[in-house]
Amino acid sequence: MEYAEYVRFLPQRYRDEVMFEPESSWFAWHGNRVHVARAGAEDAPVRVLALHGAGGHAGLVWPLLGIGAAEGVSVMAMDLPLYGDTAVADPGAVRYREWVEIVGDFVVSETDSDDRPLVVFGASVGGMLAYEVAARTGRIAHVVATCLPDPADPAMRRAMVRWAPAGAVPPVLLSGIAAVLGRVRVPIRWLVDMANMSSDPALSRLCATDPRGGGVRVPLGFLVDFLRFRHTPPEEFVAAPVTLVHPAADRWTPPELSVRFLDRISAPTTVTLLDGCGHFPVEEPGVTQLADALRTLLAEVGGSRR
Repeated sequence: MEYAEYVRFLPQRYRDEVMFEPESSWFAWHGNRVHVARAGAEDAPVRVLALHGAGGHAGLVWPLLGIGAAEGVSVMAMDLPLYGDTAVADPGAVRYREWVEIVGDFVVSETDSDDRPLVVFGASVGGMLAYEVAARTGRIAHVVATCLPDPADPAMRRAMVRWAPAGAVPPVLLSGIAAVLGRVRVPIRWLVDMANMSSDPALSRLCATDPRGGGVRVPLGFLVDFLRFRHTPPEEFVAAPVTLVHPAADRWTPPELSVRFLDRISAPTTVTLLDGCGHFPVEEPGVTQLADALRTLLAEVGGSRR
């Protein structure tokens, strides 16, 4: 798992404490071999599972997750199908709903074998994925998301895709695209605005060209499936508290769109805007605000177990 290249973009004070090698493990799911990186104390009172977004992988979220591991928390990060070291039987057939099912089954498996509270941290699209898995499983103690990109919101659809008019394509036309071209695989950077992954052009370029992440080719059917997917209505969501830690200077997915979705959630919610941070939060003072928010949250979740 390549993570050192991303760690170097963190402020110096965090680099040394997150530069440790995670252990690889594997989760078998319907012929797929899903890679899960793990680290941290085995006797920690709480665990964290990190989910990357479109164009990401476990190594990309590891710098942020490593901050938690340095605090003595047990951490895991998945390579979702198409990305990282995960091997899938039929890449052209991968759809967003399979991400939901795989993560859901993994969460059930982990919580069946370990009664420690499980916090799920979702980055970008991973935030909405964490939300949906919490709603479906009822096994997650707390959802933390850097972004809540609800595809049912036309403004969010336009923000997410590289060409805004594509986000306004009617569902009936999307269905036609999926039927005819669903298995066609193209670079993810053609579909989403990865140039705005970070306010640092070097980090955006790394994310966009990473052969395990933004350099991956994804089926058009995956994007269509996400845009047409109907997540649990926020007014019905009571599965877990939700904390939004949204980069305040995000030029890709505006924070007000995520906050608008968060405000509709029936479960307890909290929001922290990370000052100075782009979509991939590595700038100060936002990184320290993120670390402080996670530290407080994890202490509360771990304390409730004790």
